[in-house]
Amino acid sequence: MGKAGTALTWLWLVVLVVALDLFTKHQASTLLSYGVPHPLLPVFDLTLLHNTGAAFSFLAQAGGWQRWFFALIAVVVSTVLLLWMARTPRDKYWLGAGLALVLGGALGNLYDRVVQGYVIDFISLHYNGYYFPAFNLADSAITIGAGMLIIDMLWFSDSRHKSK
Repeated sequence: MGKAGTALTWLWLVVLVVALDLFTKHQASTLLSYGVPHPLLPVFDLTLLHNTGAAFSFLAQAGGWQRWFFALIAVVVSTVLLLWMARTPRDKYWLGAGLALVLGGALGNLYDRVVQGYVIDFISLHYNGYYFPAFNLADSAITIGAGMLIIDMLWFSDSRHKSK
């Protein structure tokens, strides 16, 4: 890959995301009762929930096949992200960090899906009776990473600068 190195130097961030995600999910599963909100702020609760579907509980009631379907998708996406990181120059910080965050989040949720059969969610945001679907640290890492990829594409991408 040359002297400059690749974005694989961001693998430490992948490991950190997975470790923090699994630790917080373990803590939530150990300390919280299922479905019982524990208010921390007027708009923020910790509520242990199990999601057998995808984002926003998509296909959660599909009968079980979705567990392996979503696991397969996560394995394919994780492989693509890892290859993308291996081909990304080390100096592409936003791209490398964004890919690492998405990969770490995907692996954290993949672990849950394969081992538990569901993804453990526990962060609940709400306002005035409206609830955002519960999520976890892996989901947060995926969201932040995706935002970083968009920022990289819009402001730091070589192809964007070449087209001007």
